[in-house]
Amino acid sequence: MPRSTRVLRGITVKSMTFDASSSAIVFLAWERGLALPENALLKGPGRTLHAVDSPTLTFLRLWDRSVLAGPAHLLEAAAALGDDELSDHGTLLRLTQNDGGRGLGTAALYYADDLELHQPDDTVHVSTGREATAALEALCPPDDVNEAALSGKSSSFTVMGSGEPGAAPLACSAWGEYQGLIAQLGTLVAPAARRRGLGRLATSIAAHEALAAGLIVQWRSDVNNAPAHALATSLGLSVAGLQTQVHLPVDQNRRK
Repeated sequence: MPRSTRVLRGITVKSMTFDASSSAIVFLAWERGLALPENALLKGPGRTLHAVDSPTLTFLRLWDRSVLAGPAHLLEAAAALGDDELSDHGTLLRLTQNDGGRGLGTAALYYADDLELHQPDDTVHVSTGREATAALEALCPPDDVNEAALSGKSSSFTVMGSGEPGAAPLACSAWGEYQGLIAQLGTLVAPAARRRGLGRLATSIAAHEALAAGLIVQWRSDVNNAPAHALATSLGLSVAGLQTQVHLPVDQNRRK
């Protein structure tokens, strides 16, 4: 068996929690990721405005806190709008219509600091090699490949058809570190292997590996992707908020 392949049999069942200390880690990661002032989110509830020359207008909503980050003139234009309005993708598109804004969508954000994982009924063959990930991507539609973004993630776990050489990849979940605190998950399932619970299995394996590495698990999916939301909730991840983004042309995002 290749060194990149492991066989998972007995898996310890864990209890689910997500406490205040874990929320603080999520806030810290986003502070760093959006280049916010120190403790901008940790100081308490409310909205933070972050004026910055950026190719993106971003509205982030996490629990009882929110951030609007982007060019100053757009922050001023949004001053009278509530969080519910700014979470709507159409609102940000209207705000940026004179700036050539191009929609990047609205994504739901889920988190976990501990997850329950049931023991598989059968032996599971898992490859951590990049070759298996690439082979799976070749089997899937480009839109699915782009949303999962497995190639950009550092740790991947691909459920294989069997332990024999040349076995087909069935499902893969991978994670990459965000700000050294969060593991951003992505999952992809071969079209012929869908509706069999393999995406959930692969995601569970990857999530537990990330938790074992001391990271908070993050699941991010488009609000219109019903299967992705069903997978997150079935695993026990906690929904925490939304991220809405609009891309701005470079010559416009510097407008004063």
